[in-house]
Amino acid sequence: MAVSSAFVGAKLEALMVSNTASSSAVSASASASPAQVGLFCKPVATRAKRVALMRRNSGIIRAEVQTEIVDHANAASSSASASTSSLSALEQLKASGADRYTKEKSSIVVIGLSIHSAPVEMREKLAIPEAEWPRAIGELCGLNHIEEAAVLSTCNRMEIYVVALSRHRGVKEVTEWMSKTSGIPVSEICEHRFLLYDKDATQHIFEVSAGLDSLVLGEGQILAQVKQVVKVGQGVLGFGRNISGLFKHAITVGKRVRTETNIASGAVSVSSAAVELALMKLPESSHSTARMLVIGAGKMGKLVIKHLAAKGCTKMVVVNRTEERVSAIREDIKDVEIIYKPLTEMQNCSAEADVIFTSTASEIPLFLKEHVVDLPPVGPTVGGVRLFVDISVPRNVGSCVNELENARVYNVDDLKEVVAANKEDRLRKAMEAQTIIAEESNQFEAWRDSLETVPTIKKLRAYAERIRAAELDKCLSKMGEDIPKKTRKAVDDLSRGIVNKLLHGPMQHLRCDGSDSRTLSETLENMHALNRMFSLETEISVLEQKIRAKVEQTQT
Repeated sequence: MAVSSAFVGAKLEALMVSNTASSSAVSASASASPAQVGLFCKPVATRAKRVALMRRNSGIIRAEVQTEIVDHANAASSSASASTSSLSALEQLKASGADRYTKEKSSIVVIGLSIHSAPVEMREKLAIPEAEWPRAIGELCGLNHIEEAAVLSTCNRMEIYVVALSRHRGVKEVTEWMSKTSGIPVSEICEHRFLLYDKDATQHIFEVSAGLDSLVLGEGQILAQVKQVVKVGQGVLGFGRNISGLFKHAITVGKRVRTETNIASGAVSVSSAAVELALMKLPESSHSTARMLVIGAGKMGKLVIKHLAAKGCTKMVVVNRTEERVSAIREDIKDVEIIYKPLTEMQNCSAEADVIFTSTASEIPLFLKEHVVDLPPVGPTVGGVRLFVDISVPRNVGSCVNELENARVYNVDDLKEVVAANKEDRLRKAMEAQTIIAEESNQFEAWRDSLETVPTIKKLRAYAERIRAAELDKCLSKMGEDIPKKTRKAVDDLSRGIVNKLLHGPMQHLRCDGSDSRTLSETLENMHALNRMFSLETEISVLEQKIRAKVEQTQT
């Protein structure tokens, strides 16, 4: 049910009364200047912040009230002047702060840390398991300035996408939340994070989905991970229209880029890059004879096995918790001897391996220095150094293993070495992809802008329906109570038909397909014109909706 504009006025007056009382308590001889009140606005350090709780319909509405008290010498306080001051301040508020707030469109913001900006030690602390994404979305949307949210957490990135009522306050709240959940100080997160807003945020997720922001250009795993964000977010309160629309459009972009540029041809996934890195470190003569061990038979482990087979490896040992997954992989890859071993034999298998790939979900390291120091040395044919290629986040192999002379550890950050090949071809395809991304970004932004007309469309229809219903009642009452049902229905249908035909033109001019900016501009102009002509008060409605949404979140 819509909230009346009087409701907002009542809330604002309650705020003003609270401020007047607070100011009077500070000094009996001093009077408060007209209060400057901001709803969900960025605080100023020199101002005293108070929280006013207002109750209506058993709901608690929280607003941040900021008061600036100025002493006036020889000012006499009276009830009449206090009332005048309160009223003038209220009018100022209606004309300034609240008006600016409702006119400012919510921002899409991404707060992220990726392989390009943060070390793996930090990313693994920030990582959020997929099963925890709904909980994280709920907590993020519980923050004062966050309307919608999504989490994209992979081995290479931890990115939080939000729709924020206020950019700066929203970023501050999300950063503090990330610090609280990971244990990393806010200052350290700020040092490594990146922030992108609106069009830049849109372009970023499109580039991510297309594989342009990956270590391995065009790799396909990230598109699957973006799809998973949408899948997990379905039905989750807080994964709203803007964020879900953004990620769904990103999936479309990812598919289109791969189809039209063929950017995935010759490109590899993280698992494939891990195999290529291992082969780069081994003497070429040992590629077919090196003893390979894969720990973990999940999605990443399975890809490692497939890429090893593609590179000519004919025998490998796979350590996993159960044999079921290994048997399924064995069925898919017929020409390779895959030997299953349980986790209890991991240490013994490691002693007989030259290269060890780890890709498990373990939250504690499987290998530390003390686990590796007593392993027998590997032969000179493989360079005399046992290789650990760890593609897990959190890491399965501690960096302390590098302190040993006969062992070397590589993690996801070291895969940069692999992606140096064919740079020119990848850059050419990336430029082609950027043209597509720019086009799709414009379409998404146009779609998002066109959403501004939705409240106007609803208000206009409701306005027309109220008039139609009222006039219909007048007509039917004049016709008497013994009107046949058929006649009553015919009159009702006639009134609806007239209204629909009258509204058809305005509604058409409030709809925009987002394909060209001129049409969008005209649509927004039409929206503002209709708001003025019919006094639809759409902007106040938006404010009411945002406040009510935050109240409902607080109550639940």
